[in-house]
Amino acid sequence: MNQSKRIKAFADEHIPALTEFMLAYARQAHQPRLADAMSYSLAAGGKRLRPLLVYAVAATMGADTTQLDHVAAAIEYVHTYSLIHDDLPAMDDADLRRGHASNHVQFDEATAILAGDALLTDAFALVSGAPQPATVRVALTSQLAVGAGSRGMVAGQMMDIAATGSSTPLTRGQLVRMHAHKTGALLLAAVRMGATVATVSDADDEALDDFATAFGLAFQIRDDINDATKSSTELGKTAGHDETAGKNTYVSLLGIDGATKALAKQMRSAHLALERLSVPAPLLEDIVAMLG
Repeated sequence: MNQSKRIKAFADEHIPALTEFMLAYARQAHQPRLADAMSYSLAAGGKRLRPLLVYAVAATMGADTTQLDHVAAAIEYVHTYSLIHDDLPAMDDADLRRGHASNHVQFDEATAILAGDALLTDAFALVSGAPQPATVRVALTSQLAVGAGSRGMVAGQMMDIAATGSSTPLTRGQLVRMHAHKTGALLLAAVRMGATVATVSDADDEALDDFATAFGLAFQIRDDINDATKSSTELGKTAGHDETAGKNTYVSLLGIDGATKALAKQMRSAHLALERLSVPAPLLEDIVAMLG
């Protein structure tokens, strides 16, 4: 089976059922408009990359993936909340997300804020209620909190806001640090959560961390290149937004050619990390290849 067919088959096995699970959980909200707003953004689609990483890492390392929907849903809830809040007028002020009106445009700003708040909070109900041993649930909850919070994604968002529009562009090191938090931390959490369910060795754990770090930077570089080169229709969001908003990106720092070379380097680093694993990792290799 070739790469694209293998990862597609794996995603088809897990993601549609996960989506139904996430929507059913959201519909339990005790206020209809809140449930509608949460479901609207969850149903909008997207790559489902973070839950896919949870499933793929766990499967690669020999764990049963049939009991991972709570865990995978939790990290996708956090990601979806972050997109709703990112699009708000006080943040990126974006009207389009995943080819649809942003949550605050479809509903209203207050509802969008509360929908994001609910998704973030419910994520921890999901992960703490996962059908896993208590010690595993504690570790998963901590990993999600660190990846999402003031030592992870939210810290990166604050770095981004502080640097946007500044007359002094970020250095490459500062840009890497910002995106290691803003984008990479939640991807790292997804990988770590999959590894935690599988109970991997220290050596495999280190290799997976290195894979996640390289993959997270590669993912952000690809996103920056796409923003600069693709149309709004292709992206499902407003093209060229980064440049218009004065954001610091790999393209603004390195140019398209430089960013493309940086992407190739990070993809290679991700592949090298996977080669250190004690088991073959074809699914994770396929996920890296998706960035090419």
